[in-house]
Amino acid sequence: MKTIIYTIVLTLFFQTFGFASFVLLPMEAEGQQNHLKAYGITYWALEKQYKVSWLLNYRGGSFLLPDTQEVRNECQIRGVTFEVFSDSKMNTILEEISSPSQNMEVVVLEKAPKIAVYTPKGNQPWDDAVTMVLTYAEIPYTEIYDEEVLSDQLILYDWLHLHHEDFTGQYGKFFGAYRNAPWYIEQKRDAEILAKKLGYNKVSEEKLAVALKIRDYVIGGGFMFAMCSATDSFDIALAAEGLDICEPMFDGDDSDANYQALIDYRNSFAFKDFNLERNPMVYEFSDIDTTNDRQKGIIKMEQDYFSLMDFSAKWDPIPTMLCQNHTQLVKGFMGQTTAFASDKIKTSVLLLGENKINGEARYIHGTKGKGMFTFYGGHDPEDYQHRVGDAPTVLDLHPNSPGYRLILNNVLFPAARKKKLKT
Repeated sequence: MKTIIYTIVLTLFFQTFGFASFVLLPMEAEGQQNHLKAYGITYWALEKQYKVSWLLNYRGGSFLLPDTQEVRNECQIRGVTFEVFSDSKMNTILEEISSPSQNMEVVVLEKAPKIAVYTPKGNQPWDDAVTMVLTYAEIPYTEIYDEEVLSDQLILYDWLHLHHEDFTGQYGKFFGAYRNAPWYIEQKRDAEILAKKLGYNKVSEEKLAVALKIRDYVIGGGFMFAMCSATDSFDIALAAEGLDICEPMFDGDDSDANYQALIDYRNSFAFKDFNLERNPMVYEFSDIDTTNDRQKGIIKMEQDYFSLMDFSAKWDPIPTMLCQNHTQLVKGFMGQTTAFASDKIKTSVLLLGENKINGEARYIHGTKGKGMFTFYGGHDPEDYQHRVGDAPTVLDLHPNSPGYRLILNNVLFPAARKKKLKT
């Protein structure tokens, strides 16, 4: 039955657009010279209103585009490997994908999602792995920050990425090491000025208001992706709503007594039962994060990997899309929030990438209301221990990065046909 349906789809495709052949962007390990730019080609094709399909688990999660000279030229310009198949060859491939014995599926991508990146004004693309890979892949995005969020501009976007932000109002917990650094002093001053401009007495109050707007965006049907400290600090801010968890050096007054006992885990997206780090000199928010296991030598760099989970493409297309890659074993990388302690993750949340031996998850996904969120630990997939002031990663040296592919899976995810995702 599925073969008949695919044949009908191809026939209509030919009749409507006049194409009798297809361009395949192969995505397996040896078949693609630039995996990251292949996502950019796919996004570009959607912007051009070409019909595009994502072949889940077929040759590393390949993309199928119509064969036009414009498509071929764009692939050649960007250095993306492509193959041209006739309609009869594509029928054979689609028959293989449709077979119940194959863990594969075809997902139609309908439109190029409008992308917003929540990031402070003036940040360079290399300050954040997402903006860096979007720039490299030539995928357009709009930078927004607190003013735009609080004025309800999130509804203009299909997908939101959270910069490595601290939504708790503790300035990233950089106080212990960098309180006298000019950049820290400047960022703290700028945050306080912005909070007052927006009508808040404290940065923590303003950041909570932003977090609540983002929460409502997701509940209303938005797709939210966060990395590094934006993951746990976002959840902590939601769970600590109505509490003062900031010490005097952050907000000018004492924190609430015994605030740990008053944390409401029901308000958080992904995490439960976590204990906050009260010491302002410690560069850590809570025991959600497992960075300290690396600093103590419990987890060594050469042993720091995580495995992507294997889902049913036909029955679970959403997590399957998010895990598309040319390898199931991905090397780890550190960040302010590196990975998530498994026992702090809610049972309603899907583990997409984990290291069971270390008792941690690196890559998780869940739903909230009508929307979805994905949390990805670490700062830069190709810089194991990125430090303040380090040189930016040059993605031309890492065009096949599995860690960066996971980010781009999330970028394309909202383009998928919604009816397909509901089956």
